[in-house]
Amino acid sequence: MGNDGEPKKRKSKSPKTPNESALKQKSPAEFFAENKNIAGFDNPGKSLYTTVRELVENSLDSAESISELPVVEITIEEIGKSKFNSMIGLVDRERVDTKLYDDYETEKARERRLAKEARAQELQAKNAALGKKVKELSATKGAKGRGEASFYRVTCKDNGKGMPHDDIPNMFGRVLSGTKYGLKQTRGKFGLGAKMALIWSKMSTGLPIEISSSMRSHNFISFCKLDIDIHRNIPHVHLHEKRENKDRWHGAEIQVVIEGNWTTYRSKILHYMRQMAVITPYAQFLFKFVSEVADKNVTIRFSRRTDVMPPVPVETKHHPSSVDLLLIKGLIAETSKGTLLQFLQHEFVNIGKSLAERLIGEMGPEFSPKMAVKSLTSQQIVRIHQLFRQAKFDDPSGGCLSPAGEYNLRLGIIKELHPDMVATYSGSAQVFEGHPFIVEAGVSVGGKDVKQGLNIFRFANRIPLLFEQGGDVVTRTAMKRINWSSYKINQTQDKIGVFVSIVSTKIPFKGTGKEYIGDDTKEIASAVKSAIQQCCIQLKSKIVRRIQYREQQERKRNLSKYVPDASYAVYDVLKEISKFHASKKRRYEEEEEDVLRKVQSRSITKETLKEMLAQYVEKVDYEMALEYATQSGMNEEPREAIYIQALEDGYNFTDLHSSNFVFRFIQ
Repeated sequence: MGNDGEPKKRKSKSPKTPNESALKQKSPAEFFAENKNIAGFDNPGKSLYTTVRELVENSLDSAESISELPVVEITIEEIGKSKFNSMIGLVDRERVDTKLYDDYETEKARERRLAKEARAQELQAKNAALGKKVKELSATKGAKGRGEASFYRVTCKDNGKGMPHDDIPNMFGRVLSGTKYGLKQTRGKFGLGAKMALIWSKMSTGLPIEISSSMRSHNFISFCKLDIDIHRNIPHVHLHEKRENKDRWHGAEIQVVIEGNWTTYRSKILHYMRQMAVITPYAQFLFKFVSEVADKNVTIRFSRRTDVMPPVPVETKHHPSSVDLLLIKGLIAETSKGTLLQFLQHEFVNIGKSLAERLIGEMGPEFSPKMAVKSLTSQQIVRIHQLFRQAKFDDPSGGCLSPAGEYNLRLGIIKELHPDMVATYSGSAQVFEGHPFIVEAGVSVGGKDVKQGLNIFRFANRIPLLFEQGGDVVTRTAMKRINWSSYKINQTQDKIGVFVSIVSTKIPFKGTGKEYIGDDTKEIASAVKSAIQQCCIQLKSKIVRRIQYREQQERKRNLSKYVPDASYAVYDVLKEISKFHASKKRRYEEEEEDVLRKVQSRSITKETLKEMLAQYVEKVDYEMALEYATQSGMNEEPREAIYIQALEDGYNFTDLHSSNFVFRFIQ
């Protein structure tokens, strides 16, 4: 209040300037840092898994781009708290106020926890003594607090293409500056690759990423240590130099230190590596987990089983029915063609000169073949888009796609699962929304480390999909749309492996993390069902033959079991008849008399009769087997898998591909 009793007037705030009120513009790196779950970095465990996945897939792409059989080494090294602190120059500090921490527990709570642990260990020891399966005791709250992070050094080394020395900083330190753009089948989901791992490293540890790279034509190794300025989306280079390349190595080695959780995502990472070995049997993987505790170390080698690689995916033009308004405008802005006719002919697939002229004629009088494509108005572009959606075009070819191939898929399944029987099928190219796709499938029965029931393995553009399985088109089809019993397969009792690989220039992923393929694309759902059914039809004939063989063997066992009793009974009857024959009370045919004389002279005994009956059972069994083989046909006979060792360098050869084998002519 003032001296005169009137309230003081508040000073009015100065109006905001336009710059202050303007929306803040975020860089691409900043966007993904704030929405890291989109790229699969939901939590420390998932981030460790996604980092491994991105690095491995980049390595495979790099090796395949130069037709080099991939050799990928991936190492996860556990880094303790003290070691991590020394890496960042932080001195360990003892706790002063223990009650401040999340893992603080009272003396009574500690006693109860220790008593519970002692009982659990005692029970575990009893189970071990009885030979029962023993589960590893989980860590309790007292062992690790909620806020105590775990750190890991992830290293991935390959024999791929390598990277140009001057391009390395931008390839890793600038988001959306990669080479995976254009209409092409690619393994990546966002085009981020190792960049997101670098962003996560920046957020969780603050440590830079280290890259070593060399190309075939280089006699040096490029070494670069850098991190990323997230707000400005530019690389921050700590060191960038050329080093001597004594071993003439080519490829890349990437090393990044991140926060992670190996305990919760151990099985996911190992499943990923195993499934990658299934879909990529021409690659050699070496996976290592190095712990501070030697007993927890893991080393797994996934050996190469074949040297036949799928063709490299080819970049293709857009199909008219697959483009939207924004894409058409982008193509117009980037095209080097001058006229509308040239633009339609050269920027889209399946539009020849005659079809382009017909389309232009249908667009209206304001369009002409020779009009400048850059002069098109927004309304005219909308008209082009409308016509593209309504007109009929030939389907795009699947020649730009690179499926794993039936041969590789079969080899991968046999190599990793060792099933009792397996069937594979590769469908022809089909189309959805103007994008070509190919579905390949494999179904196995039995095998190593396979659970009873359906075991579903999903692949998209030759990478495993491990999350959100329930909503995936493959899972729904296998669980609900396949009548397994009609193919002599028990859905609950048999060990069934269902493998489905889908490749396309556009995979219709669902969910923010792009972890599953939706069930709402009819063309894909139908193709998946058909591919699985084709495999089941193959398996049914094998299973029926196996059932018939078992029945035949059971029949033979039953007959053989009664041979002694039957032969003794027949012999006793023959012996009694021979006595009547000796007294000439009854006359017999010549052959019958011959048998009776042999019984009297002991030329036929119980043992000889037993042997003759056993031989007759064998003869009948052989004749039945021969008749069945004749009815089935020679091409249905069981086939042995044959694997040929890789050739040494210096040979010229030509491969002829079939659905189940590759025939190699050596020149």
